[in-house]
Amino acid sequence: MYLKIFFVVLLFMNQHAHSQSNTPLEIYSQDYLNKLVYNNKHLQKIKADDCQLVQDIKAHAIKANEPSFAFVWGDMLSWGVCVDRNPKLGLFYIKKSAKEGLLPALEQLGRYHERGIFVVKNPGKAIIYYREAALQGFVNAQMNYIRMLLQGYGSPLDYEGAYHVLFNSVINDKKKHQEAERLLNKLAKKMPKYAVERAKYIKMF
Repeated sequence: MYLKIFFVVLLFMNQHAHSQSNTPLEIYSQDYLNKLVYNNKHLQKIKADDCQLVQDIKAHAIKANEPSFAFVWGDMLSWGVCVDRNPKLGLFYIKKSAKEGLLPALEQLGRYHERGIFVVKNPGKAIIYYREAALQGFVNAQMNYIRMLLQGYGSPLDYEGAYHVLFNSVINDKKKHQEAERLLNKLAKKMPKYAVERAKYIKMF
């Protein structure tokens, strides 16, 4: 008798745990999604949530026309995360979010054109995307922008502006901070000393 009761209780607990684990997730807030996007954690989070929010993300991207959702939806389509892979349509939504001013979208388009991912390799176009996101304060783009300037792309006239934005950025990640210092030191060697000092302290934009 007691054994039977034990198994009934155990079965109930298992069913309860299963129902709890399948509780539908609430759609991410705009601020939370932006945080994921800026830290490049959005696809990882969507997969960790067992793709439960695919339809909600799609609706926010297409119907609500929200840039961060459009970017995430485009990334999902481009790489086949929780949906059938469709890079052409994915790029459409990434470009759409970039036109709305989403900085990670601009930076990602820069990387795609620099490396030839889904598009024909075009370093000249890549540096334009990097520059736009860099001057608006996106650290990843600032570092890529300077890296390409050091490789000979762009113009020496861009050195001061590129130095200024990265030098004045707040970088919490230790490794990224060290890389930023390395890039700034290399760029400074290509600039007159007065230009370096001016770039450090004078607001240029």
